[in-house]
Amino acid sequence: MKLIIVIFMPFAMLMAGCATSPSSRDFQDGRKLIAAGEIEQGLAQIEHASKAEPYNTEYRETLFRQRELAVNKMIVEAEAARARGEYDAAENAFRRVLALDAGNPHAREGMDGVKADRRRRDGVSQAQSMLDKGDIGGAKSMLADILAEDPKQQDALALEKHIDEAAAQNAKISPVLDSAFGKKITLEFQDANLKSVFDVISRVSGLNFVFDKDVNPAQKATIFVKNTSIKDAVKVLLVTNQLEESVLDANTVLIYPNTAAKNRDYQELVVKSFYLSNADVKVTLEMIKTILKAKDVFTDEKLNLIVIRDTADVVNLAAKLIAAEDLAQPEVVLDLEVLEVSTDHLSNLGTQFPQQIGASLGTAGTFTLNQWRNRNSNMVTFKVTDPALALNLKKTDTDTKLLANPRIRVKDREKAKIHIGQRLPVITSIVSGTTATTSESVNYIDVGLKLDVQPTIRLDEQVDMKVELEVSNVLQTITLPSGSQVYTLGTRNASTSLRLKDGETQVLAGLIQNNETSAVNKLPGFGDIPLLGKLFSSDNADKTKTELVLLITPHIVRNVTRPDAIYGEFPAGTENAVGDVPVSQSVTTVETRPEAPQPAPAASAPVAPAVRRVRQ
Repeated sequence: MKLIIVIFMPFAMLMAGCATSPSSRDFQDGRKLIAAGEIEQGLAQIEHASKAEPYNTEYRETLFRQRELAVNKMIVEAEAARARGEYDAAENAFRRVLALDAGNPHAREGMDGVKADRRRRDGVSQAQSMLDKGDIGGAKSMLADILAEDPKQQDALALEKHIDEAAAQNAKISPVLDSAFGKKITLEFQDANLKSVFDVISRVSGLNFVFDKDVNPAQKATIFVKNTSIKDAVKVLLVTNQLEESVLDANTVLIYPNTAAKNRDYQELVVKSFYLSNADVKVTLEMIKTILKAKDVFTDEKLNLIVIRDTADVVNLAAKLIAAEDLAQPEVVLDLEVLEVSTDHLSNLGTQFPQQIGASLGTAGTFTLNQWRNRNSNMVTFKVTDPALALNLKKTDTDTKLLANPRIRVKDREKAKIHIGQRLPVITSIVSGTTATTSESVNYIDVGLKLDVQPTIRLDEQVDMKVELEVSNVLQTITLPSGSQVYTLGTRNASTSLRLKDGETQVLAGLIQNNETSAVNKLPGFGDIPLLGKLFSSDNADKTKTELVLLITPHIVRNVTRPDAIYGEFPAGTENAVGDVPVSQSVTTVETRPEAPQPAPAASAPVAPAVRRVRQ
């Protein structure tokens, strides 16, 4: 006994030393640090252990897996902080990622993105300063540059919305004319010469009105407005006399006939590019052509780009329409749980007697006359099936649960497909009648769990779903004379449409299959005796019940964000002048009369209006 202990002691000490080697301690300490949340320190310990034992696959696998999990988690945290505008926290998280994985492209791009975000935020601050000083044009221009780089920059969108809401209260005019056009005036003219009316407005406002050569000098105008802005008064005169204006400089406005030819000559066109983030470029193009009837529109499907060349008013309307259309597609995470609950009750109780007893003479049931003359006891043979007598005492209860718990993320109106099982080959043989040659082809059939779900996400945080479930299994394999195999399949299908709230769980159950088999083996005659017959019989019963249960829970990740009111409804001009600014409601009284043919006045006789009163 002592000799055995002496021999075993060195091996025990060697095993204990291996179990507590420095690399093993580093590995265990690293796992504990990671579990405690000290990720960098824990990974450093595991990396040290892996370098000490470079061929230890467990150390290397754990190091790579834990490093990947840590990097992914830090990237998610960094992007979330960046989305909230916490740029210091985002930059710190990206630096932690680069410390673990120096070549991580996502972290490098994130660092550059944070620098660009800071620069755009500073640009928004400068635009706000411009707006405070009254430089609306400069603020809009800077915001346009920022939103061209990042269409989702929240601060820039908020400031642009503020400017647009303020501009929506008043008709758009050139900023250089704001001061003069904002003055209040009262005009009362009836059948007055149009140019005379503009002369009065010119003396009050200090503006110069220049007329195109095709403006009729004898054209008459009637207008009655009280205490309204000069801007609205000019707009009334232009609309009621089929005229249009074009700002030439800070003090000069050109008046010309509102015809297609003159608009082509005087209306300035702008070109603007729209890079779509989410909307389909073909659908957006169709919307712009249908709603705005834009003159020139170009699309590039590879870049998801739309370029519009039209008047500034039409381009501004196109920007609002695109802002209402270019929204992220909703997404939902489907939490699915499929259970197949199978219950099997098997019982085999009773006495089992031999099913066959036989007797034979000679060898293999044959004998000769000489054998009969020399017969003995070995000539007769009795046969009984094995076992001669058995007592069955078997009862089995089996409960089986087959569980599948997939989680899948899917876009709105797209179909998510899940298949858990196997693909069985089916060989098809084709025999050619002329050459008697045989060719074979292999097709595959899916066996197992197949689940198809197509969600439709509603604005009220509810999800419509079309669900198709199929569970199949192989019941029998049949081998054909040619050696090919075919299968007999059992299937259960369910198809439904339902609507669930975000986070609501629906249970689909009731696909039940019951199989009951009962067999009794009796000893003839004795097994039919009342009460005592149980001693001469064996009962074999098998009850199988299988139920399929599906639990489905939608979790909306992103829903459609309704656009701001300024993008949902805005003035769009008239049928013939898309994007033109409507006449302001500040005009209290307006009377116009269609132009009547008038004889040309004599050169020496001045034309005077029937009624003319001007009050400023």
